[in-house]
Amino acid sequence: PTPCVFPVASRSSYSHFFKMRISVVTAAAFLVSQSEAFAPAALGVKRTSTFLLSSLAPNGVSATKTETTVAAAPKVAQRWRKSTKQLVTLGPASSSLEMIEKLFLAGADVFRLNFSHGSQEQKKELLDMIRSIEEKYSHPIAILGDLQGPKLRVGEFSNENGEVLETGQMFRFDLDEAKGDNKRVMLPHPEIIQASKPGHVLMVDDGKVKMTVVEAGNGYLDCHVDVGGKISNRKGVNTPDSILEISPLTPKDRSDLEYMLKIGVDWVALSFVQRPQDIEEIHKLIDMWTPEGEFKPAVMAKIEKPSCFFDDNLEKIVELCNGIMVARGDLGVECPPEDVPILQKNIIDECRSQGKPVVVATQMLESMIESPTPTRAEASDVATAIYDGADAIMLSAESAAGKFPEESVAMQQRIINRVESDSHYRTFLDSNAPGPENTPTDAIIVAARQISKTINAKAIACFSLRGTTVLRASKKRPNVPILALCPFKETARQLVLSWGVYPDLPKAGSYGYDVSEDDMFDYDAREYIRSWWSDLPSLYAN
Repeated sequence: PTPCVFPVASRSSYSHFFKMRISVVTAAAFLVSQSEAFAPAALGVKRTSTFLLSSLAPNGVSATKTETTVAAAPKVAQRWRKSTKQLVTLGPASSSLEMIEKLFLAGADVFRLNFSHGSQEQKKELLDMIRSIEEKYSHPIAILGDLQGPKLRVGEFSNENGEVLETGQMFRFDLDEAKGDNKRVMLPHPEIIQASKPGHVLMVDDGKVKMTVVEAGNGYLDCHVDVGGKISNRKGVNTPDSILEISPLTPKDRSDLEYMLKIGVDWVALSFVQRPQDIEEIHKLIDMWTPEGEFKPAVMAKIEKPSCFFDDNLEKIVELCNGIMVARGDLGVECPPEDVPILQKNIIDECRSQGKPVVVATQMLESMIESPTPTRAEASDVATAIYDGADAIMLSAESAAGKFPEESVAMQQRIINRVESDSHYRTFLDSNAPGPENTPTDAIIVAARQISKTINAKAIACFSLRGTTVLRASKKRPNVPILALCPFKETARQLVLSWGVYPDLPKAGSYGYDVSEDDMFDYDAREYIRSWWSDLPSLYAN
């Protein structure tokens, strides 16, 4: 017989353990030992695609177990060999159903819809394609909607070709709508002028032109050109030293966010995050625009501004959001290049300490936009993010507009598999492992991790409604896969992003979404455990 451990802990006191509501259960896990049920080679043509403990549903709640034929099972089974997840951006090179399916089979776990480009209707078409692939393979796929955020740009010049600024000259930014020359140009963002002080740096065109503010007056900035170069119409401006009194959500972003909630994305990425209040702002909008009883998307903060590292801003931002993206493109413009690797490690460590998933993004396999193979430096860059303990790594232009989108995803997976098979990887993970919190949930998760290692278990299975228990298990980075069993497809999709987590995708309506959570789980825990234990043989058979 297969040894099994099923610890349960409640937020309420232990004296109420045997008469508790399952809705307040914070940890429930079993360990599968010496079984090939979860080994990649053992995946058959069929697998159970809904909640495995369907026979434990309370009276009156429908929970029929359904088997679905899974296409290309060996391809899907490759996912069990990796713990680090892959986030793939869709674009012109990957907008067909056939290509999206290829990217999924190549290893993509999450698809990113970039709302900076294209129409809302185009994003809905992509979402529908992803959902059809999800249904075909009976495997949860997460969809992340990425908001554009404010774009700070200079005005226009009299010379359509722009002007060349010489190093050492003076240059003025002002609010005058007249077209610019090689002495001045309009900066149609009064908040930049108000926030800038002498000594602050301004970067133009992704840092190609660098200036230092010498004098800040009423409606103008006089700057010294530190690094000269060409400046032309509508080029972007970065303000690494200033916190701007500006919302991260433009009118376009608010419209896109409302549309995301309507079509049902699983994650929302917020750009231009400067401080914790920006996360609170988007949460308020999501709460206001989400119909009562509907699932809310998880919020991912993109760390791309130096102000995120002022005081304790980073700690608070991670605490307020559901996940973090290390947006190294803009971060690399506003911070010295030599600081970015260190900041990346600091962000990952903070996310791991709080148990929040973190994605490392931007220019990971940049050369694969044009080439079928990456440079060795790029492969090392991807490997470094994995060694650092990131939950996921992302492709941007490589998959969205490159010539080799499928090869890029496959290459990422090859690097993941190689790094995770290296003995140094486990050493690095364990050396930076966060300590447990003083809670019953953490006590059980730590015990489950140790037991799985001691008895050579094949997996740790967590039962969860909203994913909290699963995230705690992922935080500990166990040596075996984490099976996330939950009755809600939305929860399963959101958990796809987390390190080492493999959620099961329940069929919509398997528990009936019109049934309240209290009604669904308001029954004696002793009967729950007794029924679960009696069903153990059939559960393993499935």
